[in-house]
Amino acid sequence: MVSVNQLTLDFGTFLLFENVSFLINPRDRIGLVGKNGAGKTTLLKVITGLQEPTSGEVTMPRDFSVGYLPQVMKHDDRFSVFEETEQAFSEIKRLEKEIDELTHAIHHREDYHSDDYYGLIDKLTEANERFNMFGGHDYRSRIEVTLKGLGFKPSDFERPTSEFSGGWRMRIELAKILLRKPDLFLLDEPTNHLDIESITWLEDFLKNYSGAVVLISHDKAFLDNVTTRTIEISLGKIYDYKASYSHFVTLRQERREQQMAAYRNQQKKIGDTEQFIERFRYKATKAVQVQSRIKQLEKLDRIEVDEFDNSKLNIKFPPAPHSGKVVASGKHLSKSYGDLLVLDDIDFDIERGEKVAFVGKNGEGKTTLARIIMQELQYDGKLKMGHQVKIGYFAQNQAERLDDKLTVFETVDKVATGDVRTKVRDLLGAFLFSGEEVDKKVSVLSGGERTRLAMVMLLLEPVNFLVLDEPTNHLDMRSKDILKQALNDFEGTVLVVSHDREFLDGLIDRIFEFTNKKIKEHLGGIYEFLRKKKMDNLQELEKVPPKANKKDSGANGAGAGLSGKMAFAERKELNKSIKKAENAVSSAEKEIARFEKELEGLSAIMENPEKAADPAFFELYQKVQKNLEAMMEQWESAHLELEELETKRAEMDNF
Repeated sequence: MVSVNQLTLDFGTFLLFENVSFLINPRDRIGLVGKNGAGKTTLLKVITGLQEPTSGEVTMPRDFSVGYLPQVMKHDDRFSVFEETEQAFSEIKRLEKEIDELTHAIHHREDYHSDDYYGLIDKLTEANERFNMFGGHDYRSRIEVTLKGLGFKPSDFERPTSEFSGGWRMRIELAKILLRKPDLFLLDEPTNHLDIESITWLEDFLKNYSGAVVLISHDKAFLDNVTTRTIEISLGKIYDYKASYSHFVTLRQERREQQMAAYRNQQKKIGDTEQFIERFRYKATKAVQVQSRIKQLEKLDRIEVDEFDNSKLNIKFPPAPHSGKVVASGKHLSKSYGDLLVLDDIDFDIERGEKVAFVGKNGEGKTTLARIIMQELQYDGKLKMGHQVKIGYFAQNQAERLDDKLTVFETVDKVATGDVRTKVRDLLGAFLFSGEEVDKKVSVLSGGERTRLAMVMLLLEPVNFLVLDEPTNHLDMRSKDILKQALNDFEGTVLVVSHDREFLDGLIDRIFEFTNKKIKEHLGGIYEFLRKKKMDNLQELEKVPPKANKKDSGANGAGAGLSGKMAFAERKELNKSIKKAENAVSSAEKEIARFEKELEGLSAIMENPEKAADPAFFELYQKVQKNLEAMMEQWESAHLELEELETKRAEMDNF
């Protein structure tokens, strides 16, 4: 249990928290919500000890472990992906080294009855017990499972971390925290750099996790799927609800309506009482009643209405100039980065007024195609832009492209032209930059503020084709809702690259799925697409190669028959290999269980000093341990081979 007691954080110019208190219980699933700048990230830093409060304290049990994933962090690029993730098991690595050193020392001793020898045996036994307790024999396979769940391929494991983008390196940090299994997870926007499949994997992991979880996220679907309790930070206070995010929104509205009703009712009674007192104050015949009413007012426990933070974005895109019917059309498009082929011979059309989404795993080419449409990248094939198409582009790293030396006002004023220059302050006000905030340097802005400022830049001139690459990263819930509404009202064409299911729901009506260097078109909304995709996967498992039609004849029929036979033969051979790999995994698991049981028995016998001092017995113990380690490696190899074969079968099914 973690206790936050009377926490106050005063930065001098403004009070962030005042006397905030709450408990984090074992297995809590808490969503920390509030507008950007409310103090969510700061509160996580206080809990981890990275930020000192002005007053109050955070207490937790001794030996209580906390895993914290910040939004931004420094990365160490000295290792490969696997080696960096392996840092999560520093204690196991230390024990491995200690066991090797003790084993070597014992092997070269002959004073079998000395106290020193017994001492080494005791240390080795204890080290082995701790090694087993921490899961030393299977930690490598746990690393593989976690990295794959977060979207890494086996071929990525030995690549240097320096070859990966900031988003992928953030995944490595997340993998390390997940593998450490702390008592409390503190996650600050963990989904910002994850694709939909990885988000789903993380949801399942967190739902079933044995410890407590506190997370900040602007992904409503993620919050609803993981959290069962919501703590809102608003104007320096907290409001604690035992409910998921969507239920919390309803409860908060109900609470406020009840408060307002009770407040209005009490204010009417107070007004009536004060009128009575004022009317009869100087009448002797009413003196007793007047004094009674005065005492009633003095004793009255007055209802206070919680201050409510109504600040929100007010976005309206300028009217879209008319464009041609086809906005963008690609034929036989391909794109490579050196030897790495990202897009292979793809075709697509986007028509006027459509709301289109690019979805798929990270690294599959979504941003690449968006940049090709923007004419930012060279490519093979043909791209045709429609008549009078004018593009407004919001890049994934748009916020990072801003000039840190300029103020908020200077940033906008520098690019504004014509009549828009007279409306710069109004435009900034619509994006929550008002008063002195327009004179803030870009360098001191938060991630959400930078995103809002980059969004202002998008509205400086009318366009008819909006290309938005992850526009919701760092935007709070209300800001996302208003942006979504503005895009729905926008008369032009919209292309959104996003993994935010809730944001895409009700906005887009056509989806391009990026997978295996190709794109596949789906009509309908995002949840319909996800349901269909799940159904497709189940159907794929049941697919059987179709039997050749005996009536087919001619060259085409013969060719099709030959192709079908080859596919069937290949599938049959693949199924045989999978069965063989499954047997190898099963056999290895049985052997591992046998060796572990044997080792457990030998460890119990070693508690007898006479047996522990017997070189022959110790040699047997070492032999069984080595057999177990060898079998673990054999299991890992077989398991990896099985996964690769199953992936190949899935690809054949999809093809």
